[in-house]
Parts: sequence; C-alpha cells; structure tokens
Amino acid sequence: MRMKLSRLSDVFWFLPMALGIGALLLAQGLIFLDRALNDADLGVWGALFYRVGASGSRDILGAIGGSMLAVAATSFSITVSVLATASSTYGPRLVRNFMNDRGNQFVLGIFGATFLYSLMVLRSIQDATIDNGSFVPDIAVNVAVLLAVVDVAVLVYFINHIARSIQVSTLSARVRSELVAVVDTLYPEEQPDNSRPAVPPRTDSAPIVSTESGFVLSVDENALLRAAESADCLVEVLVRPGDHIVEGEELVCVHPPERVADVTEAVCKAVEFGITRTPYRDIQFAVQQLVEMAVRALSPGTNDPYTAHNAFNELATGLVPMARRPAPRLGRVDSGQTVRLIVTRLPLTELIDDVFDAVRIYALDAPVAMTSAIMLARRIGIAAVDTDVRESVLRHLALIDAAEAASTADRVNVDFCRGEIDVARQAILSAS
Repeated sequence: MRMKLSRLSDVFWFLPMALGIGALLLAQGLIFLDRALNDADLGVWGALFYRVGASGSRDILGAIGGSMLAVAATSFSITVSVLATASSTYGPRLVRNFMNDRGNQFVLGIFGATFLYSLMVLRSIQDATIDNGSFVPDIAVNVAVLLAVVDVAVLVYFINHIARSIQVSTLSARVRSELVAVVDTLYPEEQPDNSRPAVPPRTDSAPIVSTESGFVLSVDENALLRAAESADCLVEVLVRPGDHIVEGEELVCVHPPERVADVTEAVCKAVEFGITRTPYRDIQFAVQQLVEMAVRALSPGTNDPYTAHNAFNELATGLVPMARRPAPRLGRVDSGQTVRLIVTRLPLTELIDDVFDAVRIYALDAPVAMTSAIMLARRIGIAAVDTDVRESVLRHLALIDAAEAASTADRVNVDFCRGEIDVARQAILSAS
C-alpha cells in the first residue's frame, strides 16, 4: 500500500489535481468569509485590502484567470518539447523522470489552480442589479492578486528549472538517486531481523501461476510471509520486480503442495503487475537507465563520450556500496523462527554483465568512456567481498582487453586503455 501511494504521488496529474481542489476550497472558504464579514468594520486590517468595486474586481479576476491559463498552456508546451528532446537524446525510458518531476508538476498545478480560483471568485461577484444586492468578495480578490504575484515568481523558477532539468548532470543524478534507493532497499547493510540463510527444499511442491500478464512491479514479501505462516507452509518466490510474466506462468512454488489452495489468493494479491518497468524495486532497470544513457551518448549520431563518462561514475555510486555488502539472506522466518518464505534477489554479477557487455560493444573507440568504465570495474573489484563478483569483474576486464587488442582504432589510445586494464587488474588482485 505504501508503494502504491508513493507511485500515485509521482503520477503527473496528481499534484496539479490536488492543487486545483485546494484552490476551489480556498475560493469557497474566502467567499464565505467575505459574506460573513460583509460591511463589517475591520479597523486597521481593513486598510490592507483594496476595494475596487464589482466592475474593477471582475476586470482584475478576468485578467488574472485569462493570463494564467495562457501561461499554463505555454508552460505545458515547453514541457512537451523538453520531453521530446530528452526522449530522442537520452532514451524514452528516461522520460518518466521528467513526468515525475515535482517541480514541473507544481508549476503547471499552481497556474491551473490560480485560474480555477479566479473563476470561482469571479462567479460570486454581484452588483446592485441583483435581487440579493451587491456583493464583492474583497478578501478573495486581494488573495487572487497575491496569487498572481506568486505565479510570476513561479514562472521565473520554471524557466530556470526546465533549463537545469535537461542537463546531463541533473538527469543522471536523479537516476543515480533511484539506483541508490533500490540498493538500500533490496541489499541493505544490515540484514532484516527475520532473515535467515535458506535454499529451496528438495520436496514436492505445487506452483501458483499468474492470472494476468505484464511486468512485475513489486512483490509484497510481508504479505506472503503472513500467508505462509497462516497456512503452515513454505512459499518460494520465483519472480523478481522487472520480470515480464505471461498469464499462466509460475509465480511461486508452495511446499507442501496440498497447501497451495490456502495461499493462492494471497499470492495473486501480493504480486503487482504494470505495463512498464519502474526502478522502485527493479534494480536492473535502474542500472539499465544509466547504461542506456552511456550507450546513446557513444552512438555516432551523438558522439558525447563525456556523458558516458558521467553515467559510469554515477553507476559506481550505487554498485560499489552494493559490492561491499554481503549477499542477502533469502530466507524469512515467522514468529516461531520457522522458515516460511524464500525470496529472490538479482545477483550483482548479472548487473556487472549488463554494464560491461555494453562497454565492450560500444565504448572501444571512446577512450574517455573506456577509461571511466575501467575505473568502475576497478572500484567494484576492490570493494567486492564476494569472490564471484571479483572474478566476474576480472573476466570482463580480460574480455575488454582482448577486444582492445583486436581493435583497429588509434593504437596510442588502445595501448593506453590496455595499460589501464592492467593497472585495474593488479589493484583488484592485490585487494583480494
């Protein structure tokens, strides 16, 4: 539930909708206050409000509402243009970073909210020709003027914010923060209190299959643990966030098989599906976003090795701390210390394969990017506490070395990169 609320708050329309509802409530509240204080003597406070009559108030509110709607449309056009540029330059999967940006959501939301507020206040103004007599919500009109002043400051902020958001450093930092967050969530320094080393038992089991198709967004491990404890069985999770599942494919195995009916409903509710991958629990997707940024930067059409250099440095921020941590314990015990759940985690070696397979293919002719990739391998290898991780890094360094030796690029750069590989290999072996 917490993850669903978090994702809902990141949806592009959520914050503008909340601000719009807030503007409607504020308008109604201030109109009610104006009616309650109509013709009342406010003393010193009354001097703070400008009273321009029904006609002047209509003109002010009409100008504010019309201009804010035009500015909101222009801002939305600028955002769409930036989205198109980011999609073609950095990759379509990075567009979600702009859509989830709270600054963009707030700017469009505040402009729309000001328009709605002005519209609601405007409709409440009455002149002397109305049977109920004249009514001008002076407090609400003055608040509309204040909102217009705030909107001018917001417009200046938006121009600065949208210019910064398309910079490589800003975009890669956002992706890096998502990578660090998912590493801390799935591979914490301190293992959960209920975690234990466990392997799937070699006993009869029964699978529970998926009732829908799509990408796995999350697996509620706590819900599965409670269901397994209640049914007195062991649930072995077979899928990870990021896996694409077709209806009818297996999600979990239940030991013993006769308990499968007791946990089927809970399993189907615990595994959440979506139409696209997200980095909230999918560490491979978080890594692949930075790898894609580097690969696109190294394409002949872009030819920007310094963006790739920046992406590899950001990868180190997430993968090096992960390499320093021991492999997570996959068993989960109940209150009676009985293993009831076996979860699954993507090994670091697979993430290393994703990164350095791309390096070997795309970065051979870019010494700047290759040097930073070799430094990334060196950092991971030195920090690794797991022998398999260290051996995987050394294997990829050997493959890159062989590819460099066969390369037809500038021999000076090739020899330099091969020298960097030798230095990295020696540093890793010395740290082991």
